[in-house]
Amino acid sequence: MHQSTITIEVALDEQKVPQQIEWSASDSTADMKQAARAMMVAFWDAADKSALRIDLWTKDMMVDEMADFYYQTLMSMADTYLRATQQQELVADMKAFAKSFYQKFRETQLKQNP
Repeated sequence: MHQSTITIEVALDEQKVPQQIEWSASDSTADMKQAARAMMVAFWDAADKSALRIDLWTKDMMVDEMADFYYQTLMSMADTYLRATQQQELVADMKAFAKSFYQKFRETQLKQNP
């Protein structure tokens, strides 16, 4: 069996707030660690029937970047769910929510920054 290793390194400030996130993967074509401003990792615990999650973002992550990150994550989760289940109607609902979320965020930003 082939194994791949994903390594995530998080540098924390004095208050233990993420300052820098870097990741690398043994099967990646990238030679160096890759920087990230945010990350979401989820594992399914079948015994407890619960999701175990790690969500981190750095101080440098801007609000508009967070909205983009969530929008893209929601859309990719919908795509993954479609591949796994073929539930096209549910996926359409998920994508409609993601689009609505992003549109509402943009409208809020325009109101705050006329």
